[in-house]
Amino acid sequence: MKLILVLVALFTFTVGIQSQENGTTGKTRGSRVPRANEQAIAAQFNELKQALDLQGQQIHELSEQVHSRDQKIEQLQQRLEESQAILKTLETKADADSQAVSQTQVVSTLKNDVSDLKTTVTNSVQETKKAVNEASSPLALHFKGITLTPGGFMEAATVWRQHALAADINTPFNSVPMPGAAQDRMSEFYGSGRQSRISTLAEGKLSLTKLSGYFESDFNSAGITSNNNQSNSYSLRVRQIWGQAALNDGFTFTGGQMWSLVTETRKGLDNRSEALPMVIDAQYHVGFSWERQYGFRVAKVFANKLWLGAAVENPQTLFAASGQAQNFVLGSAGTSGGLYNPSATYSFNSSPDFVFKAAAEPGFGHYEVFGIVRRFRDRIYPNATSASPSAAGAYNFGTTTGGVGANARISLFNKHFDIAGHFLGGDGMGRYGSSLLPDVTVNPDGTVVPLKSAQGLATLEYHSAKLDIYGNAGVEFVGRHFGFNGAGKTVGYGSPTANNSGCYAETVPGNPTGGQFPTSSSGFLPGSLANCAANTRNLTEGTVGFWYRFYKGPKGTLQWGPQYSYLVRNTWSGAAGTGLLGQPSGIENMFLTSFRYYLP
Repeated sequence: MKLILVLVALFTFTVGIQSQENGTTGKTRGSRVPRANEQAIAAQFNELKQALDLQGQQIHELSEQVHSRDQKIEQLQQRLEESQAILKTLETKADADSQAVSQTQVVSTLKNDVSDLKTTVTNSVQETKKAVNEASSPLALHFKGITLTPGGFMEAATVWRQHALAADINTPFNSVPMPGAAQDRMSEFYGSGRQSRISTLAEGKLSLTKLSGYFESDFNSAGITSNNNQSNSYSLRVRQIWGQAALNDGFTFTGGQMWSLVTETRKGLDNRSEALPMVIDAQYHVGFSWERQYGFRVAKVFANKLWLGAAVENPQTLFAASGQAQNFVLGSAGTSGGLYNPSATYSFNSSPDFVFKAAAEPGFGHYEVFGIVRRFRDRIYPNATSASPSAAGAYNFGTTTGGVGANARISLFNKHFDIAGHFLGGDGMGRYGSSLLPDVTVNPDGTVVPLKSAQGLATLEYHSAKLDIYGNAGVEFVGRHFGFNGAGKTVGYGSPTANNSGCYAETVPGNPTGGQFPTSSSGFLPGSLANCAANTRNLTEGTVGFWYRFYKGPKGTLQWGPQYSYLVRNTWSGAAGTGLLGQPSGIENMFLTSFRYYLP
């Protein structure tokens, strides 16, 4: 605008001069302009020149400002183009992972700080890739707000025994044959896939509680048509099935069929952290204390270092005696209509078993102490053996007893070595050991008597990325108890007058009827030893083995391992006979292998 005014003034001034030079004022053309007018004109020209110089300077300054602004605009445009290019690259990468990145949010972030945007989007892409990977290969399934995690393994196992037991890979430790048995002179080999396992963990979270449910099964069960002849149609069985509520305040409530609270755990008192021997044998190991049965458990954790727990668990009485009269009742065969096995016996229990446990993890190892309270009961018939037997005077007799135990496990050398020890001792604790030694026997009058028992297991394990090596040494012991009846005969378990003289003498097969074998069982009835009470005193087992993993990763685990076990069954001494004081022993050598694929 200033420039326009200057030009107008210049034009007006110029026209005025021309008018003075060509005017009709009556002066002659050749007359001179007065000197004063010339000076005024010169002054006007100087003022005009100064105004033009000042305006030129201002125009120059404005031009520089415009140029500087253009440069900044160009820089900002370049940065915007770079940001858009980065955004486009990230959008393309995110699209390849099937996860769109929000353009509006990213552009807004870019306007504030492009560097922060790149960091934010990079993290977002990483999370997106993780989500996509989990979606394409999920470790768990999601159903109606619940996370379902499948698990288990598929196994091809074999077992060779020096002395036959007619058993799968579940070794009945307390059935090792005596030296005179036909089974002691024959070996056996079996292959099995029955320990293959299927499991599912269900988890749901509330604001103050985590809800869980767990199911686990295998095929170590036999139906009435199961055999090894052709189809090997062994039945599915329940190993575990329980529900759990874990509160944020540290309390946990668990109910169902689960490992007994007696069983050692690796972490606190947590279910599914049981410290099982690494063996192939599905009956585990002599000296290992455990049950899988109904239980309702309450546990509380303190500062993640101390756990206290209590449980009520399903009871059952294991009984053994010799010389007893039919003057008592402990239970009955199962009633098929009540969904119990009619070929098995069930004790009539007066109360559940009670288990109390404390576990501590002070920072170096895992330690447990626990106690068990059990009650045994039978019904006595004092007149059952009289000349005129009757149920008159019958009454119930019960006794309460208990045991205590401890577990300890320490990891050394950056968790490459584990050293563990276990002990359980008390009266009537036989059922909680792998060998299933008897809990009770009876007095001559039929009253039930708990037997002293003890179980112990020592373990050494080595762990690496590909290889696990283990060694175990275990023992289980059951005491003797006996009394004399009216005829001077001993009644009870482990009697020193028991006749063991026939434990080394082989007998002919089967039980002939009229000199003929029953056609349906011909050749499958080893002879029963005569004069061989052989009440077990203790069992000892030593085991070594290893597991080698060919692969362990997101696709699962593939491993193979062998196991060797040496097992000895010692008996209580009886009447003098062949062997040391009529005290025979059975010995078993076993070699097992397993090839397993675990689900990831």
